[in-house]
Amino acid sequence: MSGPLPAAGRCPPGGGVVAHTGRVPAADPVDLLRATGARDGRLVHLEVIEGRAGSTADWPQWADPDLVEGYRRLGVAQPWQHQVLAADAVHAGRHTVLATGTGSGKSLAAWLPAVTAVRSDHRERAAATGIAGHRRRPSTLYLSPTKALAADQLAGLERLLAAAQVRDVRVATCDGDTALTERDWIRDHADVVLSNPDFLHFSLLPAHRRWQRLLKGLRYVVVDECHAYRGVLGAHVALVLRRLLRLARSYGADPTVVAASATTAEPALTAARLVGVAPEEITAVTEDTAPAGRRTIALWQPALTEGWPAEGVDLPARAEQDEPFTGEVDGPRRSATAETADLLADLVTAGARSLAFVRSRYGAEVVAEQTRRHLREVDGELAGRVAAYRGGYLPEERRALEEDLRTGELLALATTNALELGVDVSGLDAVVMAGWPGTRVSMWQQAGRAGRAGTDGVAVLVASEDPLDAFVVHHPETIFGVEATTFDPTNPYVLAPHLCAAAAELPLSDADLPLFGLPDEALPAELERRGLLRRRPRGWFWNIARPERPQDLTDLRGGGEPPVQIVESGTGAVLGTVDGARADATVHPGAVYLHQGRTFVVEDLEDDVALVHEETDLAYRTKARSESSVRILSVRREQTWGSGRQGEPAEVTWRFGDVEVTSRVTGYDRRRLPGLEIVGSYPLDMPERVLPTTAVWWALSAEACAEAGVGKDALPGALHAAEHASIGLLPLLATCDRWDIGGLSTALHPQTGVPTVFVHDGYPGGAGFAERGYRAALEWVRATRDAIVSCGCADGCPACVQSPKCGNGNSPLDKAGAITVLSLLLRSAPA
Repeated sequence: MSGPLPAAGRCPPGGGVVAHTGRVPAADPVDLLRATGARDGRLVHLEVIEGRAGSTADWPQWADPDLVEGYRRLGVAQPWQHQVLAADAVHAGRHTVLATGTGSGKSLAAWLPAVTAVRSDHRERAAATGIAGHRRRPSTLYLSPTKALAADQLAGLERLLAAAQVRDVRVATCDGDTALTERDWIRDHADVVLSNPDFLHFSLLPAHRRWQRLLKGLRYVVVDECHAYRGVLGAHVALVLRRLLRLARSYGADPTVVAASATTAEPALTAARLVGVAPEEITAVTEDTAPAGRRTIALWQPALTEGWPAEGVDLPARAEQDEPFTGEVDGPRRSATAETADLLADLVTAGARSLAFVRSRYGAEVVAEQTRRHLREVDGELAGRVAAYRGGYLPEERRALEEDLRTGELLALATTNALELGVDVSGLDAVVMAGWPGTRVSMWQQAGRAGRAGTDGVAVLVASEDPLDAFVVHHPETIFGVEATTFDPTNPYVLAPHLCAAAAELPLSDADLPLFGLPDEALPAELERRGLLRRRPRGWFWNIARPERPQDLTDLRGGGEPPVQIVESGTGAVLGTVDGARADATVHPGAVYLHQGRTFVVEDLEDDVALVHEETDLAYRTKARSESSVRILSVRREQTWGSGRQGEPAEVTWRFGDVEVTSRVTGYDRRRLPGLEIVGSYPLDMPERVLPTTAVWWALSAEACAEAGVGKDALPGALHAAEHASIGLLPLLATCDRWDIGGLSTALHPQTGVPTVFVHDGYPGGAGFAERGYRAALEWVRATRDAIVSCGCADGCPACVQSPKCGNGNSPLDKAGAITVLSLLLRSAPA
């Protein structure tokens, strides 16, 4: 996990051999990595984190004896100390957050008091006479970020109850996939309901009167993997939880919240923001007392592409004059997905059960298919035991893959972060991460999938063509730290629709405003002015005359637009979905769409449906082109570096504020496989998309740039390259990834009147990422410049200034000019 780690000993490639315990594969994964990567420089760094012994405690006196016996039959003779500390706090009715490492048994701290409460109530009911035997039955609501995790927790809880021979505790999952007849039974009978925030928002809370049996007896709310709720998603989930607690209290319940988290900075503050209480009201348990096997972290740089001589290549003179380049001259490297597929095939061939985490759905499909192709050359049977797993699959596909992974039918999965969180996949030997996962927490969560339950594990981080990846691989110390989970539930673009939903569930009164972080009634009054709410003596009510449902005003996952279904035109079969906000760029007419190794071409995109047909042996892929503009709405904060006076550093103005980003997909390129060279460009007539959000931007005069050596012709490319690298490095400082943010650079912005670079949040109203960049501007600029300078390419590459998101085809770009401009900013920075 991220955060304080066990004693770590760093060893160079070729150092000591790491022992592998548990089920031993045919070849040690660490030896395999050394053999394949050390000789050609791909294995940049190897970090060995030594294991530790565990510390146990006695079972709590209040714990149900049958349940304790069930744990013992499953091999848990005694709980770990942190489990008992957390369980005692939860049982005592204190909101609790348990922030410990992957595989440390956090679920015990929730299930022990939850199941004990149900069983104690059964015994007391049996002994009671008259009306005392008809009191409210205690219930527990478990929430996870993904359906896969909820299904995994259900399987584990059912195993526990079976081992304990407990038959009077009824548990079930209930989400969007659950049949209506099953929901009826769950509403009437279930003691423990496992679900997700989306189901609460769209179904349970709006229909709370049908769920009042559960809400009246709600004793515990379990929020699993709460560190996953960051940015806009975190704000949405915090407001859903506050709506849930408000309704439960209206029914006479006073639930205790227990949150499970990875190791993060300030877990009590994160939990307090989710629940809507002061941090002092949260009990935080952060010392991990579970045993841990030795974990090896390999930092991997893809090989140079074939035919690259890397000889006679020099950086432009301007960059050398500004700061001499001292590293090795670099060249184009293989993609992280191609390198990951090779590593995954090698690991499977060696007998190592493995997961490969890939950043995108498309990438997961590509890695799985390339791995299968490599394995067919070795063993056709092995190729059939590799699959892809990602969001957008139909529920039955996901469940089948999860079961095959648990039983060992599958040896390897290429997955998005859908399997990052909590799903018990014990027995894995290795994890390969194709690119930096976005945050340190995610990196350690993914690495922790290997070697769960105290066994040894190996994790490989393969650097993608991204400035942050290159920076992290060559600066290992940046990985071993802690970061806070940031989100802002008071963002009006997030809060307003939740106030509408809350008012529809129960009239919104002045007493409710502090729960939602409101200092006054200004926002409800504005919603009343817009015709969304009605003011009455009892408070604000949802305007039932409106045609829409209040819960449909927002999407918890931050897209703000409904998902687009992918439908095969010939059969009408639904293949999957794609986020509405990204549909224009990913499933536009003519786009190539991959699904479980099959290739489809989009025929039409209309009415939230993309019609596709299958194409075999398609020799190209597609990439959208777009254009965008930024309009400044207001400035919240401002600072100035330098004075610009004669003989002093140039004046640089930094601002943070509200902006409006207008973008439109204008066309797409066809790129020939395997090198992805452009073989054709095609126009598209797509609608404009307007995003009101927040941004950080810096501006300086063209004259100052010219005096530094970046003239009028070079300036657009220099600013564009600096913008790309800045977007790539901001996730080092904020809990986001480059897909959460966007940017724009211009040599003359109509509002600032000078060269300006914007970096904005990719969500309505902002998500706090741009604001973090403003607060850490000096550290951000320094890391950005260092990443570009340390890259050994001549003119710019994906590891420094090129961006996979660029709608302009990464043109123009001027690497040396970017170094000069960023150096100019640093010279103006305050001491």
